[in-house]
Amino acid sequence: MILQSGKLKDMEGTSLLDMYKDMKNFAGEKLMKLRKEKFVIDNKECIGYISENTQYLLIQPVDEHDIEVLDNEVSEIQKNTEKQFSLIAFKIEDWNNELSPWEAPPAFGNKSFGSGATDTLEFIESKLIPAVKERCDFADDVQVILGGYSLAGLFSLWSAYKSNTFSGIAAASPSVWFNGWEEFMNNNTPLSNTIYLSLGDTEEKTKNKVMSVVGDNIKKQEELLKNNNINTILEWNKGGHFSNSDLRVAKAFVWCIGNLC
Repeated sequence: MILQSGKLKDMEGTSLLDMYKDMKNFAGEKLMKLRKEKFVIDNKECIGYISENTQYLLIQPVDEHDIEVLDNEVSEIQKNTEKQFSLIAFKIEDWNNELSPWEAPPAFGNKSFGSGATDTLEFIESKLIPAVKERCDFADDVQVILGGYSLAGLFSLWSAYKSNTFSGIAAASPSVWFNGWEEFMNNNTPLSNTIYLSLGDTEEKTKNKVMSVVGDNIKKQEELLKNNNINTILEWNKGGHFSNSDLRVAKAFVWCIGNLC
């Protein structure tokens, strides 16, 4: 733009700081196309980023940390897709119970895992999705992508085996070290046809014997999905489990959006 005739004079005297502010304002204008709302569905706190003409409905279980970086996650998704999407996050109060597919002993600390995933999946299918479609006037055939990070990633992956509701699954650093998961994935077939997997490249380098199998299990997961003709990818991110969760989830959703018909 600076080189265009008549534009150079307009740019004279403009500092780099001003130019940077203009760029940030432009990015902000793009983000403002999404209407951010907070609401409650069936006693669960929800945060929505709503777009008109939504083609893809992204659903994500979140905790307090996820909520803190949710704005940035959504902004990253916007920067990397031109598709119209809306994201609905709902808050998980008891992480080790509401997202756990079955009871399991503690992986660390003293808190064991419950078996609340079935109830959470039922909430998504019978309460959340219908309420959001009505509230936001989404089409009945909007493509739904379920995703999350860590145990929420595992929950999303487990849901792919239990429901055909989801066109895509965005499983970022899923907890595939979970007790019994290897047996489960060996004996079941996913109902979702597009599944994203990722892991930090140092996540398996842990002294925790339970979690140290995560690298082997994610590779087995990818192989099983490919053997079942699932459209999938395993992406290795730099760093450990607690690095850039917002960016990793954003990449997962973007890949799913780009790989759905």
